Amino acid sequence: MAEKQEVKNEMIKEFGQIDLKNDRENSKVSLLTIIGEVEGHDCLPASTKTTKYEHVLPKLAEIEDSPHIDGLLLLLNTVGGDVESGLAIAEMVASISKPTVSLVLGGSHSIGVPLAVSTNYSFIVPSGTMVIHPVRMSGTVIGAQPTYDYFKQMQDRILTFISTHSKANEKRLEELMMNTGIMTKDLGTILVGREAVEEHLIDEVGGIDKAFLKLHELIRQKK
Repeated sequence: MAEKQEVKNEMIKEFGQIDLKNDRENSKVSLLTIIGEVEGHDCLPASTKTTKYEHVLPKLAEIEDSPHIDGLLLLLNTVGGDVESGLAIAEMVASISKPTVSLVLGGSHSIGVPLAVSTNYSFIVPSGTMVIHPVRMSGTVIGAQPTYDYFKQMQDRILTFISTHSKANEKRLEELMMNTGIMTKDLGTILVGREAVEEHLIDEVGGIDKAFLKLHELIRQKK
């Protein structure tokens, strides 16, 4: 028993993951967190709080393949990060055949938006934020037409994913992405709590209680 608890503690500490057994509902939920910055192909400094996609992808594969896991609860508080890696995680969550629910806590910014809408149902707490902005890149950028085309293609991929997995309109999403009204954030739009629901990105305002209730409801329907 002590050994099992030690393994659980290690999973929480290292990966922000844990499997929860709900005796009342007779179901088992896997809890996965996307915290800090989504780390992709480049390693970030040790002082940066990150979620490593090479840890998340195997866990998602295990959730899909395991007969002992009935559903996934995804908790998000992320500033975004590597676009390709974030989209890879979002696509994998969206393809899971078991019930999935997401909950945006502090924020789900940038590539965190596709992650938040990748589940079957989504929640955001009243003070939670979502930031939609154009694709950005640090370092040397070649000022040529192919560079612009690449950025446009990447943005189209993100917009298509979000509109496909939420009730948001793609044209409206592009307007929010290219908004110049909040110059302190450069281009883009900040949505707080209910605003994300009003823009049809998130299904409902709520916390952990509602998220669990909805997930168990979806699991019952699946069974």
